[in-house]
Amino acid sequence: MTVRIGVIGTGAIGREHIERITGTISGAEISVVTDIDAALAEKAAAEAGGARVAADGAELIGADDVDAVLVTSWGPTHAEHVLGAIAVGKPVFCEKPLATTTEDCLRIMAAEQAHGRRLVQVGFMRRYDAGYRELKRIIDDGGIGHPLLMHCAHRNRAVPEAYTTDMAVLDSGVHEIDAARWLLSDEIVSTQVVLPRSTSRRHPHLNDPQFFLFETAGGVRIDLEVFVNCQYGYDIQCETVGETGLIRLPDPARVQLRGSARIGTAIDQEWGDRFSAAFDTEIQAWVGSVTAGTATGPSAWDGYAATAVATATVEAQRTGALVPVEMVEKPAFYA
Repeated sequence: MTVRIGVIGTGAIGREHIERITGTISGAEISVVTDIDAALAEKAAAEAGGARVAADGAELIGADDVDAVLVTSWGPTHAEHVLGAIAVGKPVFCEKPLATTTEDCLRIMAAEQAHGRRLVQVGFMRRYDAGYRELKRIIDDGGIGHPLLMHCAHRNRAVPEAYTTDMAVLDSGVHEIDAARWLLSDEIVSTQVVLPRSTSRRHPHLNDPQFFLFETAGGVRIDLEVFVNCQYGYDIQCETVGETGLIRLPDPARVQLRGSARIGTAIDQEWGDRFSAAFDTEIQAWVGSVTAGTATGPSAWDGYAATAVATATVEAQRTGALVPVEMVEKPAFYA
């Protein structure tokens, strides 16, 4: 079976996924694309090897030559497209966020439960990175005893002027929010933001770096540094301290250069350099789940939980207060 995929949103991430599906992934092809920018959609269709262009997301979702939907459009449009896919019973992969409000996430979960089986996968690709998977395996196997603390860092070389203070949560830190929940098999129940001295290399409107403090229901304390103008590269760190040991995410494998009285290794400069293999594994796994008829990746519940924590963290940014994370009880459907 070849899964015919319709792509909603042909910006940078959408076109990367199109390139990935046409060049790397097996068992799938791009059949239809759409974008609010018609010229961009036409270009993406040509790059996909002759896919056709739909007028909008609704037309694409309803098309007979679309078996599954990939949503990479602007975040506030995600809920509309995911709900549309559920309504016609088509599997849908949605890049984060699942939705920009918890209310829309709840609507998606209600629709999926009414349908009777999982159709939604959310694009938290950290779960498909080899290093993160090894962290998860060791923590689950009790290799460090009960986790007590987690230290994380999310650093970018630089960001464009359009990047705003809340994007440190909504676009950057949300990956660590999901990864921490997944690694610890625990929900985050409170959040706090500390704003240290800002770097002179930031845009004037931006607080950077930022320091987030989370607590889980099980009492694990998590700290997360988000520093998006660190200058030296793209650097993702995660360390978990347990009762009997600690485990640390490895840096990407790089050759070691010795010369001029120094020893050094190269540092990734962009997120695509660091996580390209994880994206490949993620999309291949999604295609496999569509073929099997059973969704297996991060669920609508995971999308909802991440949005709930992110929403509370933005409130903590604004107020400086310790903010509780308000979430409904997890439905058995997502157990």
